[in-house]
Amino acid sequence: MSFGVTEFTFLEYFASRYGIPVPRHIAGTADIAGIKKVFEEWGQEAVVKPDVMSGRRGKAGAIVHVKNIHNALREIKRVSGIEVEGKMPRMAYLVEMIPSKFEMYTAATYNSCFLGPSITVSMEGGVNIEDIPGEKKVTIPIDIYRGLDAYQASEILERLECPKELISILSRVMVSFWDLFISTGMESVEINPWRVTPDGKPFACDFKAVVDEANYKSKAPGVVYPEYPESFSGFEEEMKEWNSRSHRGQAHVSVLRSMEQRPGSGSRPYSGQSPGYGLLPILFGGGVSAIITETLEAAGGNPMFLSDFGGNPPYERMLGAAKICFKHKLSDAKLLLILGGKANNTLIDVTFQAIADALLNYVEEKGPIDIPVVIGRGGPKLVKGILTMKQTLEHLKLPYVIFGPDSPVTMVAEYAAKLVKAVAAMEEKKQ
Repeated sequence: MSFGVTEFTFLEYFASRYGIPVPRHIAGTADIAGIKKVFEEWGQEAVVKPDVMSGRRGKAGAIVHVKNIHNALREIKRVSGIEVEGKMPRMAYLVEMIPSKFEMYTAATYNSCFLGPSITVSMEGGVNIEDIPGEKKVTIPIDIYRGLDAYQASEILERLECPKELISILSRVMVSFWDLFISTGMESVEINPWRVTPDGKPFACDFKAVVDEANYKSKAPGVVYPEYPESFSGFEEEMKEWNSRSHRGQAHVSVLRSMEQRPGSGSRPYSGQSPGYGLLPILFGGGVSAIITETLEAAGGNPMFLSDFGGNPPYERMLGAAKICFKHKLSDAKLLLILGGKANNTLIDVTFQAIADALLNYVEEKGPIDIPVVIGRGGPKLVKGILTMKQTLEHLKLPYVIFGPDSPVTMVAEYAAKLVKAVAAMEEKKQ
């Protein structure tokens, strides 16, 4: 399991531990006298932010620049109640306003392209980082044993035409940033932006990360990861309740939101709303499903949610899970993807029969559908399962493509992403 880390937790526990320079800050729950005191010390200027498990706070209007204490207190109260992409803040907090000459972006993650960790850097940062062209970003693999050193960091900065007088200090903070990532069990981490002051001092002014709870490094001494208010869609709630009914098999789904994206993956933050088209993914295989989702996002496939089914579910369990997915998402889908790696003990004929029956049930209740179906799977009783799906899809007059067990799941995912974009483009032309 993984969990997110917000900027406030970074400011409280990680920044000083890893020597990363940050603005001064104070929790909005502090007493008014304490807030007034720091506000005066900061020159009567600050930024109010929500401590929320979601990204894109700026675009949601939840980050506010304040210049007097009355506005600051009012905005602390208002911002603490703002919903950001379906999630509520734990509280609001104040950070010192940092003037900047320019902004920088850094991200680290375990990159499937390199089969190892990588770092991404850009001399342009801010809320529109996803729109920065590729030539203004540098992504390089990092040796898991040697880590990032100052020489590598300086080479990256030189490639990005960083001012020469700033290369030394920025190289040092990049190494500290890498040390934070590799030492705390993080799957991914992003600082966006680093604000560099006119006198050349960098400050980490926003932060988000995802931590692997199973990694022993995540148990950092003295670090307290706070709990955040949870907000689930009706789809997620229904699937969660269904999943809790039995210990046999698993049926996990989650709507993709920007905080759950892997920073630095190169994919555009996704709010859970499909921009004109949608790919409905029925995925199997634990870690494989995460790789498939990442590939779909990188290829522009925009999966409607993240899913992970498996653990050799009995027919009734898989049937119920598929029915819930179709009930909530099939009417908006432009493509159905059924994909997973080679199973060891999951019976393909049982899971495919359940999915096929759920499709038939949906059509009987809601009427005909007309979307392509892409299938890729391997495992016990595969041939019987494929025949079942083939007969059902032909009965429903749905176009389909079936990939064999030796086809890489990433290749199938890329194919599905291209196909759903083509389908969406054809529909737009008809309109």
